[in-house]
Formats: sequence, C-alpha cells, structure tokens
Amino acid sequence: MGPVKLDRIDIAILATLQRSGKMSNIALAATVGLSPSPCLTRVKRLEAAGYIAGYRAELAWAKLADHIIVFTEVTLADHKREDFVRFEAEIRRVEAVVECHVVSGGYDYLLKFVARNVAHYQEIIEAILDRNLGVEKYFSYVVIKTVTAKDGVPLRFLLP
Repeated sequence: MGPVKLDRIDIAILATLQRSGKMSNIALAATVGLSPSPCLTRVKRLEAAGYIAGYRAELAWAKLADHIIVFTEVTLADHKREDFVRFEAEIRRVEAVVECHVVSGGYDYLLKFVARNVAHYQEIIEAILDRNLGVEKYFSYVVIKTVTAKDGVPLRFLLP
C-alpha cells in the first residue's frame, strides 16, 4: 500500500490511540467525531499503511521488581562499516539493552540498559566487552530519578 495522506481525523485517531491503545472502537469513534464503522475503516487503513506499528501494555517496572536504568555512551575503536554492522548485530542480542541509538558527537552509540542493580549492570557490560566488539571506551550513567518519560510522540509538533 502506498503512502496514506493523513487528515486531521487520522491525526486525532493516531494521537488518541497513542495515549490509550486499549480504547474500544466505539469510544475512539466518539472521541474523534466519527461513527464506529468509518472509524474502524480508518484505523485498519492506518495499520495497513504502517502508521500504527502495534499495540502493547505499558508496564509499571517498579512494581515488578527493583531495577536500575543505565545510559551508556559507547565509542568504537574503528569506524569501518563492518565494525558498526557487527556491533549493532551483537547488541540487538543483549536483552538488557532496551534502546540503542547511533548518535553524532563525541561517541558512537547511546545505549539504555535495564538491570537489577549496579553489580548486574557490571556483569552485562563486562560480557559485552568480552565479546570483543571493538569497544574502545564507554561511560555509564546510572539514572537516579526519572523526571519525565513520555512514550508518545507529540504529533502536533511533528506534522504540518
């Protein structure tokens, strides 16, 4: 399916589902000002076009278990394409890495880890280093407190 031109109702549907993906079609239709059938048709079209990548539950990590979040800056020793490809392929396999971003600036990657505690994080990072993935240096930042964490994208700022 080709690109779908989004109108204000599509944007309203996306913004609403982003906040509450479990919402029923009837409630969604009422929220965006449509009847249920055309609303469902639009949702299916947005899903088919790839604007809606999936639905999931947001878990309360703190209720599940004690944990820490660690952001880690990683710089690779060499900067050949195959070095990046190898590092990225291997880092995808590390379950404790919940985000990995290629960044510009003074280092190559910004990783976000979730671990039980500092000792557990240290075990994970040492196992990564033992894989000889070309890591020249890394700097770790343990999160003391999360002030805000937004799961959604501010659509009104991103779209014309």
